[in-house]
Amino acid sequence: MVCIAINLLLLLSLTALSILSVTSATTIGVTYSTSFSVGVAPERVAEKVVSMKIPAVRLLDSNPAMIGAFAYTNVSLFLSIPNPLVPLLASNSAVAKQWVHRHVLPFYPHTKISIISVGNDDIADSPDVSRFLLRAMQHVRRSLKDHRIYKISVSTTFSLFNIVSMARPPSAARFQQPNGEVILRPILQFLERTNSSFLINLHPYSLYRSSWTFTIGFCLLQVSPYGFITDPATGIKYTNLFDVMLDSLVRSLADMGHAKIPVIVAETGWPSSGIDASEVDATLLYGRLFFTSLIAHLRGNGTTLKNRGPSEVYLFELLDKDCDGLRNWGLLYNNMTNKYGELVYAVDHHDPIIDPLVAGLVIGAILGVGVLIFGIRRGWTYEDFEKFFDFLRKILDHLKR
Repeated sequence: MVCIAINLLLLLSLTALSILSVTSATTIGVTYSTSFSVGVAPERVAEKVVSMKIPAVRLLDSNPAMIGAFAYTNVSLFLSIPNPLVPLLASNSAVAKQWVHRHVLPFYPHTKISIISVGNDDIADSPDVSRFLLRAMQHVRRSLKDHRIYKISVSTTFSLFNIVSMARPPSAARFQQPNGEVILRPILQFLERTNSSFLINLHPYSLYRSSWTFTIGFCLLQVSPYGFITDPATGIKYTNLFDVMLDSLVRSLADMGHAKIPVIVAETGWPSSGIDASEVDATLLYGRLFFTSLIAHLRGNGTTLKNRGPSEVYLFELLDKDCDGLRNWGLLYNNMTNKYGELVYAVDHHDPIIDPLVAGLVIGAILGVGVLIFGIRRGWTYEDFEKFFDFLRKILDHLKR
């Protein structure tokens, strides 16, 4: 009976603690690439990120020197494997081992690595290698497991425009075919099985410049009593384009039977200036409005269909680049001075009145005593308590997802 009581206390405490630990806060990070960054030392970049209190960085080219520069900073890194490596990773597991040996093992866990993306928008940029994605992801994950590394998730990054047939309303959006069935479905099954996230590049600026007709305020997340669209199928009212695009993905995932897969926005941004006269809405003012409004929005309740919102959002990009296509997308100028003032990236967490661990133990103890008394009065046998333990374990496993 003592053994039963101890097991009951532990399981109920863990379950209560898991429930108390659930949070809807979205981690807001930035993307960074060493390409076209003129003379910026990795240590200087890491120092700047830490000073700006940015909790997460997506490294688009996963330079080992840059990975090492973030050691002991507590900044979470999202690493990327370039598209040309994908076929090699898929055909030879030794290549995956070599990549992990060079980019992960020398730094982890002193450098906090959370995600590895195998490829970036392969369907558009390298359509001939898209069929290698799943096998490459499997080889990278197996290499991590061989080194007993279980906390780094493996996924791949897509662009919304290249996988989702955008529609009005968002509830009518679906994955494009045949890629939806041939490429995406097996990958979604892998992500579900490994508790990994779906990574998506999502740019309202690009959609605004396409044939769709949205007001600039709707794209910049400026709330207006008349600036909204309503989805007649769900009754949901959308007040900004970011939510429309994200919920189009969420609906497409649900249509495939994978609504529970977490979503991470791998990049989103707004340029401060255009590369030619046609980009009249690429201005410093609009860039500031987009980033400040998006950060404020993400601190709220998330998007509409997926009330928790994306678990992470990465702002594109940390620095302006010495390259026409990326010259004006930075949050900072290329001399590392602030372009938009002091944006607040870190989510403030107020100290709870009661420590979650103490609360979990207290709640677990109270519930444990109650269940124990109930079981004894009902004449439960040891096997009956074991069935109840199994039920609690299933709840705990679900909460950990």
